[in-house]
Amino acid sequence: QTERELLENTVEEQNLVTDDVMVVEGEVATISCRVKNNDDSVIQLLNPNRQTIYFRDFRPLKDSRFQLVNFSNSELRVLFSNVSLLDEGRYFCQLYTDPPQEVFSTITVLVPPTSLLIDVRDETVTEGEEAELNCTAIGSKPATKIRWFKGDKELQGKKLSEVVEGKTVTVTSQLLMTVHSDDDGVPITCMADHPAAKDLQEQRPLNVLYKPKVKISVNFPQGLTREGEAFEMTCTAEGKPRNVAVHWLRLEDELPAHILLEGPNLLINNLNKTDNGTYRCLASNSVGESYDDYTLRVYDPPTTIPPPTTTTTIIPTITTTTTTII
Repeated sequence: QTERELLENTVEEQNLVTDDVMVVEGEVATISCRVKNNDDSVIQLLNPNRQTIYFRDFRPLKDSRFQLVNFSNSELRVLFSNVSLLDEGRYFCQLYTDPPQEVFSTITVLVPPTSLLIDVRDETVTEGEEAELNCTAIGSKPATKIRWFKGDKELQGKKLSEVVEGKTVTVTSQLLMTVHSDDDGVPITCMADHPAAKDLQEQRPLNVLYKPKVKISVNFPQGLTREGEAFEMTCTAEGKPRNVAVHWLRLEDELPAHILLEGPNLLINNLNKTDNGTYRCLASNSVGESYDDYTLRVYDPPTTIPPPTTTTTIIPTITTTTTTII
């Protein structure tokens, strides 16, 4: 049997009980020595060095962090404020019977990370490349588990190092991810998962460079494109860096001479069938180039049919009067 099991068996027989305590550094721990069916025997509490903290309701130890909360035949309960790592250990409850009875309460002190630091290997990353982020949780007990998120989606990082400094541990986790254009501006969150830390996290937005995304849209006409009508389309190109150059061309042929180009707009004032073909908008920046195509087909103008002629025939009305002579 372990020492704890032997003590628990002894406690069960001797009616003296206590509990282990887990407390965050700097906060308050409660130590309770409880007795069942006490016969007025004296209860006392000792620290790990076996110095008496309380003997009945008297405190011989000159440490004002210990305050008596309850003293009776059945319980000695003490509040221990501003607990530090140095205070960890076994605190003994003793009952002066014959023979004396003793159990211990183990105080475990939790230490949240003193800080959480996140850094990025490269401030800007080009689409298709790998971004590297490191997050360090400094000086916690127990070791902090670091979790990574891209927006609301959790990602899998890997532990890079774990350095023990006395009773505390500094942990560094690394996240490697291939970035895409849609990742630009998305926050990457490093979160500390620790029993003594609440909502401890750091964020870094991704700064992704990407070639332009290109889209051709027709401004007019809305329906079929017919000879003699005006036609206009616009090329929208968005990339990063924002300095995007736009160039129009017609595949397998030159652009018609009567076409007007105004920035991203292509305008034909008077369509004819020689304008048929596939038009390409080519956009580029320092990352690369991309394009979108539009196939123009010019139809015959609508046929004009003269309005029908309507003939109205007026039939005269003849009134007959009959006169009777007597």
